[in-house]
Amino acid sequence: MKLRLDDTQRQHSDTRRQRGDDPEPRRRVAAKIGDASKPRRLSRLTWRLHKPALSRTETCGRTASRLVACICALSCLLVMYGRTSAATQTATLQTQIKGVVSDETDAPVAGAEVSLKVNSAVVARAITGAGGEFSFSEPQRAGEVVLVVRARGFAPLERKLGGRGESVAELRLALAPAPLAEELTVTATRTETRLGDTAASVVTLTAAELSTTAAVTLDDALRQVAGFQLFRRAGSRTANPTTQGVSLRGTGASGASRALVLADGIPLNDPFGGWVNWGRVPRESVQSVEVLRGGFSHLYGSGALGGVVNILTRQAGESPVVSFEASYGSQQTPDASLFASVRRGRWGATLAAETFHTDGYIVVDRAERGRVDTPAASRRAALDARLDYAVSEAARLFVRASYLGESRANGTPLQTNRTHLRQWSAGGDWSSARRGNAVVRLYGGTQLFDQNFTAVAPNRNTETLTRVQRAPSQFTGLSAQWSRAFAGRHTFVAGLDAREVRGASDELVYVQGRATSLVGAGGRERTAGVFVEEIMQFTPRLIIAGGARFDRWRNYRAQSATRPLSPLATVNANALPNRTETAFSPQVSVLYKPLDNFSLAASVHRAFRQPTLNELYRSFRVGDVLTLANENLRAERLTGGETGANIATRDGRVSARATLFWTEIARPVANVTLTVAPALITRRRENLGRTRSRGLELEFEARPAKRLTLAGGYLLADARVLKFPANTELEGMRLPQVARHQLTFQLRYTNPARFNFGLQGRVGGAQFDDDQNRFSLERFFTLDALVSRRLAPALELFVAAENLLNQRYSIGRTPVRTIAPPASVRVGLRLRFGSS
Repeated sequence: MKLRLDDTQRQHSDTRRQRGDDPEPRRRVAAKIGDASKPRRLSRLTWRLHKPALSRTETCGRTASRLVACICALSCLLVMYGRTSAATQTATLQTQIKGVVSDETDAPVAGAEVSLKVNSAVVARAITGAGGEFSFSEPQRAGEVVLVVRARGFAPLERKLGGRGESVAELRLALAPAPLAEELTVTATRTETRLGDTAASVVTLTAAELSTTAAVTLDDALRQVAGFQLFRRAGSRTANPTTQGVSLRGTGASGASRALVLADGIPLNDPFGGWVNWGRVPRESVQSVEVLRGGFSHLYGSGALGGVVNILTRQAGESPVVSFEASYGSQQTPDASLFASVRRGRWGATLAAETFHTDGYIVVDRAERGRVDTPAASRRAALDARLDYAVSEAARLFVRASYLGESRANGTPLQTNRTHLRQWSAGGDWSSARRGNAVVRLYGGTQLFDQNFTAVAPNRNTETLTRVQRAPSQFTGLSAQWSRAFAGRHTFVAGLDAREVRGASDELVYVQGRATSLVGAGGRERTAGVFVEEIMQFTPRLIIAGGARFDRWRNYRAQSATRPLSPLATVNANALPNRTETAFSPQVSVLYKPLDNFSLAASVHRAFRQPTLNELYRSFRVGDVLTLANENLRAERLTGGETGANIATRDGRVSARATLFWTEIARPVANVTLTVAPALITRRRENLGRTRSRGLELEFEARPAKRLTLAGGYLLADARVLKFPANTELEGMRLPQVARHQLTFQLRYTNPARFNFGLQGRVGGAQFDDDQNRFSLERFFTLDALVSRRLAPALELFVAAENLLNQRYSIGRTPVRTIAPPASVRVGLRLRFGSS
């Protein structure tokens, strides 16, 4: 894990232009794949029959698999056409300057920018392909010819060409890792800044590092980052999507994420519930993932209470590229992921697709299982298409569309859920040396989430349907930003964000197996915020940055309704009052660099998170635990600070970071226990008085040999309830779902001529699953590994194993004990080709 950030908002337009679902025993709400209806008025609730999710989606799964196969064939034809076209063009050239860019281990570096200079003037540029290749036509003018290579994570390289003979030969250009101070970041400041010039705490997983990770899903791969944790210990392969909220630095999550997740700068958090659908981004399209820790509401608003996770996807380069991965493994788990890109003149296009299926495993501990317990299975299909147009050297426009269809069996025959989400986005980037840089993004979409809830008998041999729920939602959003450097020492950033979400929770309630009533609640939420930031470099060794943001949001047109199904019953409808809140989020940071390879940093900040429509209006049940909604929730407010040091050796082979942090959250939203009965625990979302998380964060990376990298991280987080006047018994309790100790380590060996190897280990301390600290989850240790071997220049075979030691540790208590997946193995192939 290199300690660096993404470049999703690249500021140089020339670079941007180059980088391119048992039969149905009860009535349910109807839902079809792709049906994303608008939230309806609750007085006009309509219900239709609803089949179980998995059987309804078998056809979708087969169709998605065929779609991926067709896309692969089409992409290959595009690449062949691109090669033929390129060959026809280059056949007219007398000579070429061509070569391969690699790192110190001889692994190809894709996406590197290669500039050709003649007499210090740039006459041509190219972006390396999947194999690191590039080519230029030889300059037809006299003078000094120089190649300049730049790639994220590497130090720049210049190579003078001695003569025409050298231009014909294939050059081998090896890049050295960049020193810590030279890494670039955009996420921490929303403008391009050297990592050595910011006080932010950041970890980056590059595509190369992800390729040596055994995890098949992105959220499991991110567990390499100490402090990264979902609501429960289960991953997105088998867990209910409503439990996939992100927690960083012990802030804790209650299903809704306390970290903002972005994909190319556009929010990926569920607009209705705040959780994250990790399957929305096909793996092969991921270029890197950056994890920014600490309160960053001053730049990103609500959601960035504990930090930001930014996923950067690949863009269309100058040459056609196809990247494909497929594997098959334990628990009948096939998956396939594809990325393809092509560029013709000013137009560039990318296409990414992914299909995944697993039969899963029985999550309930063997000692507590009954006949009702079945494997937790899932399947999904995702598609993402993008088209961009270079208006000029300084301006670029794009449009993008994505789709996700997902269904899950949640461990019993009747407990199922599914999600169908469509999203579009569009935007533009403009850059000027005199007038600064501007970025505009528009996005919107629809989503439909369906879920069934049941009550399971104490002996776990029978279950009874309790609720059939549908949650439709719509969302639209806008972000705009302008930045400019002044006098070489000041950088000013200003922008705005706005979003509107409409959502509802419509339920068919069952009592003793009979449908008794229709219950619904919902409303709208409109949010707008403006922010400014100033980065001041007083001296080359002292940098002070300050920023502030003002947000205002309004919940309106909210209502609830209950209609008994008895013929003589009347509808009980209530209009909920409109509510408005504001938040002011300032931040100040200081960075002092007494040495080039050593820096000290400190920052203080305030952040906030507004309650989601899901928390306000949607109730849910997991096992024997019923959690009620609360339309009176208020926003969470965080006050925090951190201080730390970064150090690296002069050759950049060893780097380390230590950070002390402290955060207090006023009015945090928590699932508070109201009553405990033998067959039902009832909780409700409440604003606690105040919680605190404080601790230590350590990270290191070392390259003791040319092909060997060691990295690791440790988090100590003391997270407790400080104050809750409504129930003082909770004061002093540890926050649920937060482990006191977390440790991660990775070992990577890279030798493309022989084999590549990756080993990942993770230690999690004991934690609690509830607010009263009654249900404990023991500590655990897991070990994953991956080994790959190149069979041909574009073909690679790999074997990956997860949970090698078969540790069946607890992942939840509801209060039934659920356990982690067993050891699993998968075998796969990777195909990556393209030409410059």
